[in-house]
Amino acid sequence: MPLELGGHEHPLAKSTYLGGLSCDVCDRSYRDGHSRDRWFQDGFSCDECDFKVHTKCIYVFNILETTKHPSHEGHCVRLLTTGAPDHHTDPKCHICGEKTKRLLYHCSICDLNLDIGCMFDALCAGSQLNMPWHYHPLLMLDVGTYMRCEICGKRGSYGYCCPRCWMMVHEKCASVFVDAPVITHSFHAKHSLKLLTEGAPGYTVPKCHLCGKDTGNILYHCDICKFNLDMACAIRSSRPLSLSDMKVHEHTLTLIPRLISFVCDGCGEKGDRSPYVCFQCDLMFFHQKCARLPRVIHVNRHDHRVSYKYPLGPGDWICEICLKEIDWSYGAYSCSICPQYTIHSKCATRRDVWDGKELDGVPEEDVEDTEPFKINDDRTITHFAHEHNMSLNKEGVALAESILCGGCVRPIGSDSFYSCSECSFILHEICANLPKKKRHFLSPQPLSLILNRDTDEGFCSACCLRCCDGFMYTDENDTFDLLCSSVTMPLIHGSHPHPLLYLERDNYGDREACQGCNRGGELELGCIQCDYYLDFRCATLPETVSLHKYDDHPLTLCYGEEATSGKYWCDICESETNPKTWFYTCYDCGITLHVFCVLGDIRYAKPGGKIEGDLELMANNTSSRPLCNRCHCRCAAPFFLLNKSGLYCSVYCFQRTEEEASSISIFVLRPPWADESVF
Repeated sequence: MPLELGGHEHPLAKSTYLGGLSCDVCDRSYRDGHSRDRWFQDGFSCDECDFKVHTKCIYVFNILETTKHPSHEGHCVRLLTTGAPDHHTDPKCHICGEKTKRLLYHCSICDLNLDIGCMFDALCAGSQLNMPWHYHPLLMLDVGTYMRCEICGKRGSYGYCCPRCWMMVHEKCASVFVDAPVITHSFHAKHSLKLLTEGAPGYTVPKCHLCGKDTGNILYHCDICKFNLDMACAIRSSRPLSLSDMKVHEHTLTLIPRLISFVCDGCGEKGDRSPYVCFQCDLMFFHQKCARLPRVIHVNRHDHRVSYKYPLGPGDWICEICLKEIDWSYGAYSCSICPQYTIHSKCATRRDVWDGKELDGVPEEDVEDTEPFKINDDRTITHFAHEHNMSLNKEGVALAESILCGGCVRPIGSDSFYSCSECSFILHEICANLPKKKRHFLSPQPLSLILNRDTDEGFCSACCLRCCDGFMYTDENDTFDLLCSSVTMPLIHGSHPHPLLYLERDNYGDREACQGCNRGGELELGCIQCDYYLDFRCATLPETVSLHKYDDHPLTLCYGEEATSGKYWCDICESETNPKTWFYTCYDCGITLHVFCVLGDIRYAKPGGKIEGDLELMANNTSSRPLCNRCHCRCAAPFFLLNKSGLYCSVYCFQRTEEEASSISIFVLRPPWADESVF
């Protein structure tokens, strides 16, 4: 559902993968390494003017759309999201003298600008809400559902807010500081705990003894035992002192809330604090999370359910997710149908692997739900993606190259296919058999097969390429094209001798640049052992491509040439090719071609289709390549885009604004994977 923000005239759409673009409120990158908070990693964007805002930063629009500033009391200033007005000759802030950004306050009468930081300073300085637990004056605001309380961790609504620190505390949670400066807590019953508001003392590690998370500036502390308790653990008390009726252990477990080294019997990994212990089993130790492990779950790497087993039992077991050895004397998950399929307990219950559903006692899914078509007779089917019956053809006669499969949008060639006698819809036999639902490592939820015309989401969430036609897989939040959703784990890729794993950010953090295009990707595959990484765009590049317009031979993907000292040139765009990044080449003729010039930034496309409303897709097959109205380069890719306002070489160029086009090098306007690093 579109988001309406005061001060911004267009609706904003939810965006999960925004690459390295920066939020126009806080100016932080969407993939900044300083934060793994997903509220800083996703957000909303405007298709009309390219305005972007973190989910966590939306609260700013709940402050004041129109207000006064102490330095400019004569008139009101108004919040703008499109930068200083064009007629304004000096876009600098009236207070600090720095150049303003897209988000600012503006007085239309005086042509005066105030950046958002200076306005925050003025608002906080005028506030009388000075609390002992925070060093800045606070504002009392309704922040909606876009911020989490620093104390209880629950989403916003009404509370104390510090715009300088991007933090919020519920009014109810803040009362704890006033009412309980000293508490007695069940997790540390022998001494009282004192409220500290300037962080943990220097003689302790600033982490909670119970959960291991950073305590932050506000915590409870025992100076006798050097015991730290963060506010979330102090208030929520979500960890009972004893557990019974667990799925993975038959006896009552008792919490030991102190620093203690142990090896968890549930997962086989070491712990350093507050385990649950079974005294009946000669001191079996469990991490707090492992004490609540589910018994039966479905993971997105396997078709069958897996069950927890303790101990796993003798054998040479390898985890199917991380490919590391499993110690059989501890607990793990295994498949009863596939005896060799085993997973570490922690790998199986990762947020990107498991959907969070306990399946003990839940019936198996109906197999018919995954079938893509109904069989009418030996040769005809009714496919979910088409309204007419389709007939099977296995004669092996090569069809014209212009006849494209409605699923993968590639030439049918001489492959077996299903065709419709009432219209031109046609499917490869293998595409017709793609499952209607499947599990995939890109989503903890099952993916559903759809025709791209059935969704408004035209981008693949893994490779960020535009998809115009054909089949895609989707879940509640994301959409994936057929190439990305066909990648299996581990990936064996011709560019590297070792298997590549999916490196989800929350578990592996930030990575190095992709070896194929030398750019960082939101989603990457990699070999941790060798520090070798590929983004999904490069990992799914075809190894060979036919481009008869430029060469009669098949073009082969070259994985870069580190040792070369000479210069390579692209025969399509006639500009230099960086030999250290990937490119296509013909070994018979010696030509080299940019990956972008061969493939463009659109997958699964048919000429004549429309994207972005009125943007028509045109085949770039004439002898004279047209000029792009944005980057002013010749259109090199297989398609170009055309509408009333102009002609564009790529989706990337179309989405750049006129302001960006005039302020940066024309080569930087080329898509990020167009090998601009040589310029």
